[in-house]
Amino acid sequence: MSPVVRSVASDEALPKAVDVVVIGGGIVGTASAYFLAKRGFSVALLEKGHVGCEQSSRTWGWCRQQNRDPREMPLSLLSMRLWDDLATDIGQDLGFRRTGLIYTTDDAAMLAGWEAWRPVAREFGVETYMLNEAQAAERIPETRRKWLGGLHSVADGKAEPALAAPVLAEGARTLGTTIHQGCAARSLDITNGRVTGIDTEEGYIRADAILCAAGAWASTFLRRHGITFPQASVRQTALRTKPAANVGEVLYCPDFAMTRRLDGSYTMAISGRATLEVTPQGIRFAREFMPQFVQRLKAVQLGLGRSFIEGPESLGAIFGNDPAIFEHHRILDPAPNRGLIDAVMENVRSTFPELAGLQIDHSWGAYVDCTPDAVPVISGINPVGGLYLAAGCSGHGFGLGPGIGYLAADLITNATPSVDPAHFQLTRLINGSKIKVGSL
Repeated sequence: MSPVVRSVASDEALPKAVDVVVIGGGIVGTASAYFLAKRGFSVALLEKGHVGCEQSSRTWGWCRQQNRDPREMPLSLLSMRLWDDLATDIGQDLGFRRTGLIYTTDDAAMLAGWEAWRPVAREFGVETYMLNEAQAAERIPETRRKWLGGLHSVADGKAEPALAAPVLAEGARTLGTTIHQGCAARSLDITNGRVTGIDTEEGYIRADAILCAAGAWASTFLRRHGITFPQASVRQTALRTKPAANVGEVLYCPDFAMTRRLDGSYTMAISGRATLEVTPQGIRFAREFMPQFVQRLKAVQLGLGRSFIEGPESLGAIFGNDPAIFEHHRILDPAPNRGLIDAVMENVRSTFPELAGLQIDHSWGAYVDCTPDAVPVISGINPVGGLYLAAGCSGHGFGLGPGIGYLAADLITNATPSVDPAHFQLTRLINGSKIKVGSL
């Protein structure tokens, strides 16, 4: 079952021409549209399904600075500042709260890794504290494991996956953006090495710039124009409970991760438990992703599923040239892993006696699109002038979404970049440079 997302109205007619077309109605696409519109640019936002229908509504909702790769830290700091102001600026609640994040573990190596990150925290002014055994047990009961310690990231928090992308889209609309759902992008119009427009299933739009913020579909869309973007998706499982007693706002341990939502329900999952499905696109980029796969071998299972024959990494996507492929797959909605659902519910119920009667409202699967180094791409694309990419968020896209959108708007409008964009260039993944795998 797909997560419930606030619905957003579509504009009836495509504009004939705009300054920028944004492909993708997730958190990155809607944030980009919003910040472009705030700068006075005309924008058309295209979404083949509905706003927030794929990964942006299937996330845990975390907005964190803790444990991020240092390359992402300036972007994370920017994002948190933007999250602070969005509700006031737009006039609608996105569910953002600086609740703090609590981590506990019985793994000495994991605890040492958190301790080793503290110099990064000090460098960037992130307030974070190590917890001793007693402090960790006070926050998450030791009914299943004996904690060695934990961590409290004070100023991090959460936002509401059902609201964030829709509210950003509605904020963009108040500034003149048009929103077109059920309207897939088909192909770019490129003249003399520069984009001049885009063909969609509803017609043609002239544009000076195109931003591809298509999530798991980005590599497939760019490939038909001869552009290589190494990308792979892992399949994850999460669930939402019915409203329940408050045992904490944002909690992590090896047995579960929990995020309390505005209505008192919880989003729950087990961190690191994902399936890397063998696909034609995955085989194509196997060399680029091998360092990451080796590093995370114990956490990710290999599998073979329907993604081999359908979806953005399938045989048809790799070898076919169907301009309507995106229309055939309005929403990527993989089945959840029943075993993981049962496991996380058992883990939470046995940890918190007050949640013994906890009930599932619904569950879902999701494809998290990754880059070989687990750092997003936010970049212009040479040699095509006016074409930009913001994708490959590697499970970090929700919390980083506002910052990614802001930086994308900087690049598109030739403004001074708000953070150094060097680490986010597409060229790093395709020029043969050694890949340094970041944090997930």
